[in-house]
Amino acid sequence: MTVVAAAAALAGCGSSSSAKPGTITVVATTTQLGDVVREIGGSAVDVHQILQPNTDPHDYEPRPRDIQRTADAKLVVTSGDGLDHWIGEVVKNAGGSPTVLDAGQGRPITRPGEDGEGTDPHWWHDPRNIEYAIGRIRDALAKADPGKTAEIDRNATTYLSEVKAMDAGIAKCFARVPVAERKLVTDHDAFGYFAARYGIDVVGAVIPSQTTQAQPSAGDLARLVATIRREHVRAIFPETSINPKLAQAIARETGATADHELYGDTLGPAGSAGDTYIKMEQANANAMVEGFTGGRQRCAPAAS
Repeated sequence: MTVVAAAAALAGCGSSSSAKPGTITVVATTTQLGDVVREIGGSAVDVHQILQPNTDPHDYEPRPRDIQRTADAKLVVTSGDGLDHWIGEVVKNAGGSPTVLDAGQGRPITRPGEDGEGTDPHWWHDPRNIEYAIGRIRDALAKADPGKTAEIDRNATTYLSEVKAMDAGIAKCFARVPVAERKLVTDHDAFGYFAARYGIDVVGAVIPSQTTQAQPSAGDLARLVATIRREHVRAIFPETSINPKLAQAIARETGATADHELYGDTLGPAGSAGDTYIKMEQANANAMVEGFTGGRQRCAPAAS
């Protein structure tokens, strides 16, 4: 019996719910969405987050506990654009009847060449898309339990102002970095939205794909090395959820540094510099500013 089938059988046998009484039971697929839902819902929600910090969403396999919690959920919040494509199977096998919300569907900001439901699933790296998702999640939670609308509205308003302040603070940081120095090389192509928002030139990626499941060829790596040298790239940025050895090897070959990690597909663990959405983006901004400027500048979080 497969893991999915076994979990579905358990869910169908009246498995006891571990949800907190009187709360809106929510399943969130990604670390980012789990954090956003908790910020908006506060004490009104009980959130089961499927992906855990520093795990790769592209490699996820359904687990029995995820299917059991989904069977009890009133709301399932997904990221969409193929990043969490596996959630359809989870919902189907759970056997419940939750509302499924694609938080980024219809987002206002797209990358060039996208049509609104485009090919780059990393839409949260433009905070304006998170601002949009806050409204969608707020409305879905209020619909799930109208009696908790006042609390949810208050939390959403506060969180929205915090995201806006973060966005403005990061923009100010990059405005102080000369445009010619804002040259980004990462582990994989996950930062297009972030780069477009803050005027950063994406020079290349170790894995030239928006999924970590791709593998770079020898030719891909040779072209990247040549580009790094030609563009005088100062820093290569490994990602916390990806083995950094290849990025470090390219850095050694080109004379760039690989000392500043980024949070790409996932938040960091509790207590880390990137354990919330806001802290993650502030940490990413600081890492890039330090890397671009050779340590001459930093990007301090905006005052709250």
